[in-house]
Amino acid sequence: MASVRDRSSAPALVSLAALTLLSAMATPAGRAMQHGGEAGRAAQDLLQPFRAEFVLEWKGMNAASASLELTRQSAGQYTYTSRNNARGVFRALLSGELVQISRLQLEAGHVRPLSYRGEDGSPDERRDVSLDFDWQRQRVTGTAEQRAVDLALQPGMQDIMSVQIALMAELQQGRSPGGYVVIDKDHAKDYVYAAEGRAQIQTAIGPLDTVIWTSHRPGSDRVIRVWYAPSLGHAPVKAERRRGNRLEWSMRLVSLWR
Repeated sequence: MASVRDRSSAPALVSLAALTLLSAMATPAGRAMQHGGEAGRAAQDLLQPFRAEFVLEWKGMNAASASLELTRQSAGQYTYTSRNNARGVFRALLSGELVQISRLQLEAGHVRPLSYRGEDGSPDERRDVSLDFDWQRQRVTGTAEQRAVDLALQPGMQDIMSVQIALMAELQQGRSPGGYVVIDKDHAKDYVYAAEGRAQIQTAIGPLDTVIWTSHRPGSDRVIRVWYAPSLGHAPVKAERRRGNRLEWSMRLVSLWR
């Protein structure tokens, strides 16, 4: 295994802590929640404010903690925030807090990103990302690691945080998305989503029946697998990424509040 002091290990740990495209961790469930799947559900029922905490393991080591928080700003508009902190020896690699913030809007049961901000936790702002989505002009503009961004918007496009909320909204309404186009820094990328079955798993809040979903880029052997609990409004309770048969990292739920 590469030393955690080796900067070549950074991308793996950043991708873990950033939680990008890991799952749609958008469901509030500090207590047992009523399951729902009706189309046309009101926005306040689909996306209720919540805070969730997770532990992330990389190659068998406790590498980072992560928190996700969804807050309602106004009718139909929300802010989704991810905060991630390295643990133990991994602090030598990533000493700052990784922060991602997506402002989004829910319209007719579908999620539209409004803006995305990403900071890598260092004083150096050259790696930061700032994107704004103008749905009237159908453009996304901003900067990504000092590169100018000006891309055409397609219907249903997401940023790397809002896609998590978009998937949760679809599952809550009983729909099965097949994929998303996601703006990642200064590129639009396709991701394929697929249902993989059901399983009962043990969690920090007890045994749960789950549905399993995977996501990957076309042609890639890296697959992200997420276990969602329908009894908790399809809250994600476990996740992992594999490259072929090799486990790269995993995440487990610690707690959920709303």
